[in-house]
Order: sequence, then C-alpha cells, then structure tokens
Amino acid sequence: MTTALDSELFLCMAHKFGSMNHLAAVDENHWRLPLHAHIIVHETNDGNEFITIYDCGAAQQPPTAQLIGNLVRIDAEHEFIRQPTGYIAKLREEATLARPDDDHWVIRAETSEHSEVPARQ
Repeated sequence: MTTALDSELFLCMAHKFGSMNHLAAVDENHWRLPLHAHIIVHETNDGNEFITIYDCGAAQQPPTAQLIGNLVRIDAEHEFIRQPTGYIAKLREEATLARPDDDHWVIRAETSEHSEVPARQ
C-alpha cells in the first residue's frame, strides 16, 4: 500500500542536498523548462505536492529542481502518466515554469492549448 508523504520530509531532503533549483531563470517568478523535461509530482499528506523536475527522462542526472506547492495547470504539450503516489508529466515542447503565488506552480508554452491537471482521486 502506498501513501502520500509529508512535504516537511521532502524539504529536509532537499536542504540536506543543497539548493535544488538549477533552472534557467527568465525573471523572479519564471524559469525555462527544456523540451523533454520530466516533472514528477508526489502528493503529500498535508495537501501540497513535492515537484521534482528533470531535464530529460533518459539522462542519468540528478534533478534540476525540487519544489513544494501545487502544480495547478500544464499549458504545454505533454504526456500524462498517473502513478500510485502522484503523476508524471513528460513535456513535448519547451515551456516556462511560473509561480503565480507562494503555493502554486503553472507550466506554460506559447503554442499549446490550456490543460488542467487531472483532479486527485
């Protein structure tokens, strides 16, 4: 049986390994995501999400960024894969990660249709 994890645990892990946002900044609240970025989202017990971003799923590299909050929308072409503790979004075009407020994240691309992240079950 799998369960959601505590966001505090993930924050402790991220602090232990140092700053985990190595994305190219566009400005204070926007970062560039590469064409084949993989975004892995784990649901946490406190209602947040632990978001891990990899430049490419095939590359054997550490994550480019780890974030706490809620990924509320993906407005870029992507493949969606539901997992027992969350989901994976595999981007199919270059996009921007935006932080509209302290608790929310949005992924946007200029060339795609608006896409809501499916509701939790």
